[in-house]
Amino acid sequence: MSVKPKRHDKLEARLGYRFADPDLLDRALTHSSAVSPGKRVDRSYQRLEFLGDRVLGLVVADLLYRQLPKANEGELSRSLNTLVRKETCAAVARDLGLGAEMNLGESEARTGGANKDAILGDVAEALLGAIYCDGGLGKAYEVIERLFGPQLGLASNVRPDAKTTLQEWAQGKGHEPPLYTEIERTGPDHAPEFTISVRVGAYDTITATGASKKLAEHKAAEAFLIRERVWRDTQ
Repeated sequence: MSVKPKRHDKLEARLGYRFADPDLLDRALTHSSAVSPGKRVDRSYQRLEFLGDRVLGLVVADLLYRQLPKANEGELSRSLNTLVRKETCAAVARDLGLGAEMNLGESEARTGGANKDAILGDVAEALLGAIYCDGGLGKAYEVIERLFGPQLGLASNVRPDAKTTLQEWAQGKGHEPPLYTEIERTGPDHAPEFTISVRVGAYDTITATGASKKLAEHKAAEAFLIRERVWRDTQ
């Protein structure tokens, strides 16, 4: 006998989308810690996250192409990267209240999994993948435009890539390229956190943390640029 999937009526109302297959939505909200190892491929959000990441990238690229007709390829790429990164997806997830809707294992729930950027970002992508599977690209486009549309104007004014800027700055000062070093990795395999340091010449090193090595490197580069007043702190 099959188990009737949990309904998420309030979430569907916030989304402005009603699932024909509620099981897809429930699966998109299910972390791997909430299911047995043998069922994680079928019952957790992992596969839907993979799909949703690609759907999000396609739709956002199309929105930027249409709304920024004078932007060049580099500007479009920077805006795209800003809009599809985990932090932006996590912010959208918080706006939707996904943390309270998620199915988490006991240990993950106890350690604050419902408020971790890495998990929230993944679930937001899985949710978009589920909408695509349930209603097609047109419905996914409508939801993504509604959820990410307010960020489009901000994304068009984003800074250049921090690592590229730091490398160019170091080269202009006659230094070797920035040296990034992994200091520490903490957290479980499915939600790691990396601490990375960056050094340029004789300048003091600076560290930053992120859900991936790449993200931590970018944060460290940005912090270095702000400290040395190459960039202004916008916080």
